[in-house]
Amino acid sequence: MSDARIPGAFLRPGTSSFSDFLAENAPDLLPARRSLPAGSAAELAPHGTTIVAATFPGGLVMAGDRRATMGNVIAQRDIEKVFPADEYSLVGIAGTAGLAVEMVRLFQVELEHYEKIEGTILSLDGKANRLSALIRANLGMAMQGLAVVPMFAGYDLDRGIGRIFGYDVTGGRHEELSFFSVGSGSLFARGAMKKLYRPDLSQDDAVRVCLQALYDAADDDSATGGPDLTRRIFPVVWVVTADGVQRLPDETLSTLADQMVDARMARPDGPVAPLPGSGEEPQA
Repeated sequence: MSDARIPGAFLRPGTSSFSDFLAENAPDLLPARRSLPAGSAAELAPHGTTIVAATFPGGLVMAGDRRATMGNVIAQRDIEKVFPADEYSLVGIAGTAGLAVEMVRLFQVELEHYEKIEGTILSLDGKANRLSALIRANLGMAMQGLAVVPMFAGYDLDRGIGRIFGYDVTGGRHEELSFFSVGSGSLFARGAMKKLYRPDLSQDDAVRVCLQALYDAADDDSATGGPDLTRRIFPVVWVVTADGVQRLPDETLSTLADQMVDARMARPDGPVAPLPGSGEEPQA
């Protein structure tokens, strides 16, 4: 006996794509189907950056800083930018924060819906393609200044390795080798990772490489936040291996951040010159 409180669309066999189901039955719930009011300013929407990822034998690390900006103003100091997409994959957001978080939630439901309908998890390439379609659907909003350019990464159960995927605003997908970064500080982060990355990194060393890259990005990009030692706010760091995804606790990141900042106090640009006439020796 049918229940009048449940629409018939929910009781009929249908597609394994949850976003396609929404597009047919409730298109107004899709973030990309909304339009901006006349005269709106996209720069008033908080934006999030920077995301980095690095592979190591047996998995990968993805990390994101905690700052969101609104023009030249810090809109939020502790935003979360890295999320588990499912048990074996991660997605990091860069761009318009509100739309990006909505897209991540839709992507999470998309993967869970597929698993329940098909009785199996989607391949890593299939997940990357589904996210590409969601980004492409947001192209209209991107052209109005509300772009979302996430990073996707996960553990490939078939190949036994960690893989990283980057995107452009049109949904174009490209696979990156070894490491990658997105967001306003990505240029500086990627430069740091080029110097620090090795194919034989341990998991702990891969975490340190990602933290160093974010620290370098924050050093040169005002939209990227470094470790906030006063408020004890640290980057969000997730690890994915054959055992699934795991978020590193703040206690671990606190120790690593303190070590990293202490090491930088030796000044990577050289010794500190003494004041003229002070008689002090130059500091190492």
